[in-house]
Amino acid sequence: MRKEDIRKTALAVGFLLAAPMMVPTVAHADPYKWCAVYGGFGNTRESCYYMTVAQCQATVSGLGGWCKPSPWYDGKPVRTPEDGYAYKPRKKSKKSSRQ
Repeated sequence: MRKEDIRKTALAVGFLLAAPMMVPTVAHADPYKWCAVYGGFGNTRESCYYMTVAQCQATVSGLGGWCKPSPWYDGKPVRTPEDGYAYKPRKKSKKSSRQ
């Protein structure tokens, strides 16, 4: 094989391997509405894994932090694989009645 053929083959294989990474994925809503912000002196940490402000406040109590709304929360309901699939009843087909 010539060098040009090897280069073309390698380039084609590279594109085929990279193609799945270029396909956009479906974004999932973030169910966590609150972020805990704690730390200080230029070393603050954020943890945005709280569904209620009470959960967030319990985390930062004693640590010297505060809670803020999550910038990633969009308010849309979230379905996870653990929820299972939504049940959709089948439509009944109309059968011709015999007389």
